[in-house]
Amino acid sequence: MARFCPLFSSSRGNSTYVGSSDGGILIDCGVSAKKLHASLDSVGVNPDSIGAIFITHEHTDHICGLKTFASAHGIDVYASLGTVNALTASGALNGKFPVNIIDDNGVEVNGIFVRPFHLSHDAREPFGYSAVTSDNRRICVATDTGTVTDEILSAIYGSDLVLLESNHDIGMLQNGSYPYMTKRRILSDLGHLSNDLCAETAVKLLEGGTTRFCLAHLSKENNIPSLAYQSTYSELTQIGAVEGRDYRLSVAGGDAQMMFL
Repeated sequence: MARFCPLFSSSRGNSTYVGSSDGGILIDCGVSAKKLHASLDSVGVNPDSIGAIFITHEHTDHICGLKTFASAHGIDVYASLGTVNALTASGALNGKFPVNIIDDNGVEVNGIFVRPFHLSHDAREPFGYSAVTSDNRRICVATDTGTVTDEILSAIYGSDLVLLESNHDIGMLQNGSYPYMTKRRILSDLGHLSNDLCAETAVKLLEGGTTRFCLAHLSKENNIPSLAYQSTYSELTQIGAVEGRDYRLSVAGGDAQMMFL
């Protein structure tokens, strides 16, 4: 049985667990090793059962605990060439754990086949990931992207579950306290996905067979969980979909809870 858990999800730290009967993987390691150990313990995951960490990009909220956690357990790390180069330049890699370049061919770890896809974000070479478990469940992580490109939609279409960015409410962002240039960055195609764009994408995914949506990477300043939830829920309701019958919708960022597929 496939397992999925958004351990942490916000602009302050991100890490997602995907598991199967043979063990699991992490996507990102953006909190301290201490916090990550505690969260894994709370959902019954032994850190030594994690076969690899897949990094989406080099921003601090995705890698700040990487060096300590990967070193402690000798875990393989995978990322794009651009991300590895950025991590090397920043000193985030210390030679105490294997670092690998992942490309379109993907890689299998603990019976989970992981394939990357390009995101649209202001990082060196950001990746989202599609993970197919040993029982053929497909789980995708698509956060930190300013727009949903054809490549992204193709990569996540038909998935069983998608962790999809719902970063901000456009009105809250535009009327909030952020400097103009920060607002412009977030709203750009290299920024973050809004509640509205997330909801539009969810409709397309539901039509393609996706039945589980987990909204992620919510801004603490420019969003609230109930608003993100309602945005996607309303769009799905508009096409006649009924929650609990046609799909399940949740918001990441609270206490870690394991989902079983």
